[in-house]
Amino acid sequence: MSDSVGVVGDPSVAARLREAGASVVTGEDVPETDRLVAVGRDALSTVAAAPGDPLVVPVEAGRGVRSVAREAVPAAVAALPEARVESHPVFEVEAAGEPVGTAFWDVTAVTAEAARISEYAVAAPTDAVGQFRADGVVMATSAGSPGYAHRVGGPVLSPNGPTGVVTPIAPFQTDRDHWVLSLDGLTVSVERDEATVALFVDGEPAATVARGETVRLSRTGWLRLAVVTESVSRFR
Repeated sequence: MSDSVGVVGDPSVAARLREAGASVVTGEDVPETDRLVAVGRDALSTVAAAPGDPLVVPVEAGRGVRSVAREAVPAAVAALPEARVESHPVFEVEAAGEPVGTAFWDVTAVTAEAARISEYAVAAPTDAVGQFRADGVVMATSAGSPGYAHRVGGPVLSPNGPTGVVTPIAPFQTDRDHWVLSLDGLTVSVERDEATVALFVDGEPAATVARGETVRLSRTGWLRLAVVTESVSRFR
């Protein structure tokens, strides 16, 4: 393992590591090191979308992953040779057959106009899952399940391969469902065109989806996260 560590997301964390005597690499792109420190949720998304297979220390990335505090980063990096590795799936997202982004946390399809709903059909590779009218639908990985998916009624998941949660947003029904299932090969199609449907990948605008078009998730790899003594619970 290289002695250098790359830092993504916060220059002050890189400075803290240098003060502790570490060899640090930074830059506009994700450093090509085999050890990375990713500060915040956006930094983890950036690292997940980049090539390579580094061992990553998440820093204050919120619920869903086992982060460390900023002040604990030097100790966490020093402990990497003995770290336990927790692997989280990374998904390519396609809309209408075209790649539109890489998801580590979640993918959300939602009507772009207030007080308008659409109709969505969710399907796994071997079975139809459900069809419903709603403001939208969120497909979250286990890492993303404590986020927006949980706020709209979905459960919080422990890491379990490509399994995630699919949750309608404000469905037009009183007895609503959500589903815990593999996101690999999952599709969501828009069945009505009453309003424009916007697609967000890890919280960033990615595309618009028209009636009859399909969004597909395909697992493309894993992000290896280091778990050390300084790592906190993913459920807090």
